[in-house]
Amino acid sequence: MKRTAVLNIVGLTAPLLERMPKLRGFAANGRSASIIPAFPAVTCTAQSNYLTGLEPAEHGIVGNGWYDRQLSEVHFWKQSNRLVRGRKLWEELREIRPGFTCANLFWWYNMYSTVDYSITPRPMYPADGRKVFDVSVSGWENDHG
Repeated sequence: MKRTAVLNIVGLTAPLLERMPKLRGFAANGRSASIIPAFPAVTCTAQSNYLTGLEPAEHGIVGNGWYDRQLSEVHFWKQSNRLVRGRKLWEELREIRPGFTCANLFWWYNMYSTVDYSITPRPMYPADGRKVFDVSVSGWENDHG
């Protein structure tokens, strides 16, 4: 079985990779690719570019948050994969390779996606202003009970 890993390492450049022997070795033993950075260069936009191959005008994710005029509220860090327009990389690969499975670990817009396995950052924000780390996991319960 051929395996592929896509590592999203924010701010990694070729000169920095030279100072990271384990990661440099990982890249040297497989294939690596350079990307044209997303604009705007923010998490949600960049990850949506990478996973769809589309620009923000096409996939619709132009920032980490947006102002909802109808509700007069700012919405940040929404997580539903349904917000990202366009086909995702794993959907394309399923058509090319029957039996293809995908695990998406800690990328944004992973909730309710069509991947087989997912782990998603899911912080909780109690009324007292704290931010409490949590995660959402799906898919593994079917295989690992």
